[in-house]
Formats: sequence, structure tokens, C-alpha cells
Amino acid sequence: MRTVLALAIAAIGLGIIAVSAAVFGVRAPVHPGVVDLAWTEAKWPFPIDQWGIGRAFACAPEDCGAKVDLYVRPKIGFCNCATGVSDDAELERVADVELLRVRSRPAGPGRPIKVGWMRGLSRSYLAPEGAAGENVVSVAYNDQCDVVVAVARLGSGDPAVLEPAIVAFLNTNPMVLWAKAELGLEFIKREW
Repeated sequence: MRTVLALAIAAIGLGIIAVSAAVFGVRAPVHPGVVDLAWTEAKWPFPIDQWGIGRAFACAPEDCGAKVDLYVRPKIGFCNCATGVSDDAELERVADVELLRVRSRPAGPGRPIKVGWMRGLSRSYLAPEGAAGENVVSVAYNDQCDVVVAVARLGSGDPAVLEPAIVAFLNTNPMVLWAKAELGLEFIKREW
């Protein structure tokens, strides 16, 4: 009798949890295995140049394993209209890595990404061995001739962990809607 009662209580408890998850919208992460970082918006720290200012975000060491600074901005009309950001040469040309003034070397080739409806590349850079430097992630994705670039200063943070988390953050609804507004796009319902 006690076993039956315990099983009934457990079943009711699981039912309540399932109903709560359905009602409150609990769902599986969009990118399984990607670390969910806690971003705080900060002031754009760089002088104004021909591309203007963008948005800056910071993630504290206790949330990211190292202090991470992320800078995102559009560059209107600066992308290869025919192919977009489809190779490392184009990523290097449009990227904002020079803003950071850090010494780093590419960790390997860029990886294809998708942010909202846009496609592009992300690439990690490592501090030179035995020399002062910082790890960096560069991301660029485009809509026709317009590109959105993001660069993250990782300090000693692990690019293998942080790069997918940065791309996931850029894929959040607020960031995709911001990119759409910055690129001057009218609302078009698209399947992402």
C-alpha cells in the first residue's frame, strides 16, 4: 500500500512539473551544450570612426571563466555583395579585431554560422605562445552588402567554450531584432 501511495505522489509531482513547464514556457536550450553567459550592456569604449558606434557587452569572470568583452556593430555597404562573409579573407577584411589592439594568431579556419536569417563566419584567435596577448573571437554575418561584425576579447578564456556561446547570444531575439533595425530592414516574416 505504501509503495502504491509513493508512486501515486511521485506521478502527481511529475505531472505538476510537466504542466508548469508547459504553462511557463520552459524549453530545451536552442543550442544544446552551449554555455549560457550572463551579458551586461556597457558603454562603447572606442572613438567614433567611419562605422560609428555599436553595442558593448561584458561578462564577468564568475559567469564566463574570464572577463569577456563583446563589441557588435553594423557596417553598411561594406560586405562582398556577391558572396557575403564566406571565407577567411572576407572575415579578416570586415572584422573589428584591430579595435582591440591585441596580439593573437588564428586558431584555425573560420566556421560557418547562422545568425537569424544571415550567414557568415566565426573565427577564434589565440594569444601567441610565450608572449603577452589575449584570446579573441571574431564574428561577421551579412544581409546582402551589409554586414554585422562582432569581436570579443576573451583574455585567457577558452575560445572553444566561449565562441559558441557568443554566437548563441548574437542569435537571441533582442540581438537579431537590433541587427534588423540597424541594417534598416523592414519587418519581413522569415523562417529562420
